[in-house]
Amino acid sequence: MSSFQIAGKSYARLFLPHMQFFRLFLVVILLLAAADASVPKAAKETTAKPPNIILITLDTTRADRMGFLGSKRGLTPNLDVLAKQSVVFTRAYAQVPLTTPSHAVLLTGTYPQFNHVDDLAQPLSPRLPYLPDLLRQHGYHTAAFVGSIVLDPRTKAAPGFDRGFDIYDAPFHNSNPGEDRYHSLERRAADVAHSAVGWLSHHRTEPFFLWLHFYDAHDPYDPPEPFKTRHRSEPYDGEIAYTDSIVGDVLSALKRQGVYQTTVIAIAADHGEAFGEHGERWHGVFLYDETIHVPLLLKLPAEKFASERVNARVALADVAPSLLQAAGISIPPAMQGQSLYSLMAAPNAGGSEGKAPERAIYSETDYTHRAFGFSELRSWRTQKYLYIKAPKRELYDESADPEALKNLAPSAQAITDTLDSQLSTFWTKTSYTGEKRLTADPTVTENLRALGYLASDNGRSNNETAEIDPKDKIGFINKLHDILADLEGSRLEEASAGLRELCEGDPADAGTANLEFGRALLHQARYAEALPVLRIAVEKMPNSSLAHYELGVALAKLGQWDAAVPELQAAVKAKPSSAQLHFDLAIAYTHLKQSPEAEQEYEQTLQLDPDHFQANLSYGRLLLLQGHPEAALTRLSHAVELDPESVEAHVFLAVTYQRLGQPRDAERERTRAEQLKAQSENSPK
Repeated sequence: MSSFQIAGKSYARLFLPHMQFFRLFLVVILLLAAADASVPKAAKETTAKPPNIILITLDTTRADRMGFLGSKRGLTPNLDVLAKQSVVFTRAYAQVPLTTPSHAVLLTGTYPQFNHVDDLAQPLSPRLPYLPDLLRQHGYHTAAFVGSIVLDPRTKAAPGFDRGFDIYDAPFHNSNPGEDRYHSLERRAADVAHSAVGWLSHHRTEPFFLWLHFYDAHDPYDPPEPFKTRHRSEPYDGEIAYTDSIVGDVLSALKRQGVYQTTVIAIAADHGEAFGEHGERWHGVFLYDETIHVPLLLKLPAEKFASERVNARVALADVAPSLLQAAGISIPPAMQGQSLYSLMAAPNAGGSEGKAPERAIYSETDYTHRAFGFSELRSWRTQKYLYIKAPKRELYDESADPEALKNLAPSAQAITDTLDSQLSTFWTKTSYTGEKRLTADPTVTENLRALGYLASDNGRSNNETAEIDPKDKIGFINKLHDILADLEGSRLEEASAGLRELCEGDPADAGTANLEFGRALLHQARYAEALPVLRIAVEKMPNSSLAHYELGVALAKLGQWDAAVPELQAAVKAKPSSAQLHFDLAIAYTHLKQSPEAEQEYEQTLQLDPDHFQANLSYGRLLLLQGHPEAALTRLSHAVELDPESVEAHVFLAVTYQRLGQPRDAERERTRAEQLKAQSENSPK
């Protein structure tokens, strides 16, 4: 009789009675289990190869355009195929209907009342848990390729978002006259994908985290051919179809490079879009499903849980903790979202049988509060209800009224009060008051306006309440948004006429309209006409840094520097953290030959932003003129480092070296200035 050994013990191979064989089988199983249990958990985790992770965010993409969520429009064949290999979350909801705040939620796993990125251009605190940073700390190579300046940290539209990334690809800049928006403020999905796949080709054998952001579905809707022709009557659908085709290209590249099977792929929209439902056109104002219900799917390695559909409500705040769990990394306690793995592992997740307990989902928008002074909105989706906290409260039974058309709040006050209390309790428990909210610099505001977003600076603080319900002002908001589109389309005369009409037709709430009207007049160099309009804006919004700034600019353009200074001072007082505002005030003091005051403002500018090119150049020039070449050398040398192509910087640096008795250095800078000037003169116009 032959035998075999397990753990040093010999067992007969043949002629074992049936019961004896069964007992032996149990012994083998127990011994193997004990051997596995003896391996420390940490050791097992470190020996497992971490999966690659790809996050694709689809800007401004409605859930009802997805074939895998029931759309019959045929726009998303590639996403539909991927959905069959993924877990589909049929009821996923954004926490904010704006790009930057929603991505902050998605990447930190925290709510806006905690992370304080509740509007555009708000800084992401380094104290927040951040998915790319955590992944890089655990050996991941990290890269981001974004589709719009709205997520560009370098331009201060999304400060702090590049933390934890080895590469953050956002090659954007202010539009020059006549320049195509796709080569300045945003780029096509194909360009994003091409850059990302190029990076990926060098990181196939390493664990990587790759974030691709496709901005195409954001207005203005202008899909490339052949999608433009195919969807001529529905250009938004054309953008969705185009983006889907690029997603297909990315998935094909993953398969060619042999990483598709071992990669976690998460695809989510940051928010949706409204087309007149509830009166809203665009997004950012309301919290109905058109802008809050978003597509979300998760493909796991080896297509685990493929084709599973989770019908329980989930939040975008759940994405970051889920991806951390996929990577085998502990979820930080500060993350407020929940990993979706428990729902994926549950049979009939969210279905009628064996479903997981329903979670309530919180969402909010402060956009109209910041831009207009109207009330902020908060929503609470729980059980069968959608509750919206507003001056005029709203309650909808989504099971019977999925389009949220019949407001039950007036007739169901007890339910409304209960849900209001739940929302308030949740908001209090999940809030953090340690971060201070900032308003955007004028240059950032200009970029955001070019993307259709109004300046979120009416001078109101977080603590000020507003009783004006956005529902009562949606027509006003839509008109102002349409006028902004005219401004960006260079239809300045039409925009100015529309703004004038808006200011006269709704004078009680037209502070923002007057501000935008004044800015439009400034763009047309109609400075004298802009003055009375901007004075009204300042009167209606006395704490608005932007209103004071624009009035100061108008006065300066008219040569009224004495009058401009108080307005620029007021702008700085309202926003002392703005390097740009301090710089503009320094320029005004320089014009008035108030050198000590100018120096103080230049110093403040450079303390806030040491790499401010114009501040280094102008301050260096002032120091040179005052007879301080040693101090000027530091500023002008840095200016040349920041912009080596600046003729002016090289000229002033040459003069500085000459005064310091360094003729060779002076000659070098003069020669370089002459070369750059010749290149500029000979370049094609």
